[in-house]
Amino acid sequence: MALHKLLVDDFYDDSYILIAIHCGLEDYRLAYLLNESLGLNLKRKSEDLDFEYLKSSYSIFEWNNASQYVTWNMVSNVCKKEEESLYSKGLFQTSEKVLKTYNLVPEYKRVDYFIKISDEIQNINEKLILSKILNIPQVITSFSVNPSQLKSRDHLIF
Repeated sequence: MALHKLLVDDFYDDSYILIAIHCGLEDYRLAYLLNESLGLNLKRKSEDLDFEYLKSSYSIFEWNNASQYVTWNMVSNVCKKEEESLYSKGLFQTSEKVLKTYNLVPEYKRVDYFIKISDEIQNINEKLILSKILNIPQVITSFSVNPSQLKSRDHLIF
C-alpha cells in the first residue's frame, strides 16, 4: 500500500501583491486618498487586526472587488500603546507611563502602512499602482515588498 504525504506548504499560497507606504497621514485620510487616486472603495472593517501575544491592534481597511476577483486590504504597520513601566529608585518602586511602539511586520519598522492585493486572476499592474500612489503628495515613498522573504508573513493572513 502506497503512503501519501501532504505538506502544509502545499496549501500556502503567496498569490498576493504587497506594497509598503511611508507617510505621516492618519489611516482614514490615507484610505480616502487611495480611494480617490486608484478608484477603490476601501472601508474600515468593524474589528481591528488584534494580536493577543503582542497586545497590539492594527487598523484594517478592505474592499472586495467581486467583478475583477480582487481583494484590497490596507493595514497599519504601527501600533503605539501607553503602558506602565515599573522601576526602582533606591528603596522605592515607582511607575511611569511609557509609549511603546509595536510593528505588524518588524522587518519594516519605518513603513507606516501595507497594501495587500489578493488577485486570483493575476491581472493587476503593480507598476501603475505604485506610480499612482507615489503621485499622492502626502506619500513620502512607496515600494513593492516580496512577501516570501518576510519572516513575519503569517501576520498578513487575514
